[in-house]
Amino acid sequence: MKSFIPWVGGKSKLLWLIDKLSPPHYTRFIDVFGGSGTVTFSRPVQRNCMEVYNDYNSDLTNLFFCVKNRTMALIRELGFLPLNTRDDFNVLCRFFSQESFTDDYLKEELELTKAYLPMPEEEMIRRMLMERAPRGDVRRAADYFKLIRYSFSGGAKSSAGKPCDLRRFFYLIWACSRRLADVVIENKDCVDLIRQYDRVGAFFYCDPPYFEAEGCYAVAFTKADHQRLHAALLECEGFVMVSYNYCPFILALYKEFFIFYTTRSNSMSQKVGSEYEEIIITNYDPRQYNWQPSMFNTLSGEEDGAFRLIHKPEQPYGLTQKGKIIFTEEEYNEVCKREHRQRNTAAGGHPETEWPE
Repeated sequence: MKSFIPWVGGKSKLLWLIDKLSPPHYTRFIDVFGGSGTVTFSRPVQRNCMEVYNDYNSDLTNLFFCVKNRTMALIRELGFLPLNTRDDFNVLCRFFSQESFTDDYLKEELELTKAYLPMPEEEMIRRMLMERAPRGDVRRAADYFKLIRYSFSGGAKSSAGKPCDLRRFFYLIWACSRRLADVVIENKDCVDLIRQYDRVGAFFYCDPPYFEAEGCYAVAFTKADHQRLHAALLECEGFVMVSYNYCPFILALYKEFFIFYTTRSNSMSQKVGSEYEEIIITNYDPRQYNWQPSMFNTLSGEEDGAFRLIHKPEQPYGLTQKGKIIFTEEEYNEVCKREHRQRNTAAGGHPETEWPE
């Protein structure tokens, strides 16, 4: 599912690798730096799996809260409602009762006049910079939505100056509100959140502001914050995955983890064919899962690319079924072989089938 907002640093082009390197089984998924929610929205709803969306940007989490819990009030505040005729109202009632909606349905059944979002006003922008958003503030959520939609690359900092037809967003807002129905929305510091939700069976996905590119983000994230995050993740009992830009500082900081390297097209560059180097960091060895697809749906148009393991810790470790860390090469291989034999037996195969080195 596509997010209802664009966002700087969005992960749509990296979903294929996040999918490939994710653990196959977990009981709670925590999107620590949620942003546009692309990674959360890409996951199909998984039974008995708790989901948490978090971001430290209070305007962003207030917008998500209103999309989830105050959907109609937000749409009304954006200027979509009231509708033009009683026929329009009846169509909307049928839409809500059948709990489904498509763009074709909108075009064929609902005659809407063009409604353009007004450009963000200077006073509104100043207020957002000066105050933290209270949860459930619909007017502020609508203002922030306008600001994101009019900004360059969803960064909410510089205007793209392009008029936005509100009709394009109704379906996305409604669909995302349904997807967020059972998602816990948090507005907490990353380390506090990790410590609150960490346990065996948890899967933390972290997409922090990239190192030395923090100025592109709305919320400050210092070098000390990168180090705080690393220290918290090092202590996790659950599965950990972190996405970062490729740079010496991060490579050295996460030396205790597995690091995978890939490149993608650089949408922020004016150069044709420009590529951006990124890394995925894990506290487990994804290779033990034989690269089987897990719980994510890659967005259409985004195809698998090339990647490679560029670093593994001196004492490789993975997570056992109980979430404990294995520290030596011998212990690690022995656990993998034992679990491989157990999977073979469960599948009706011979337990002594050779384990792939």
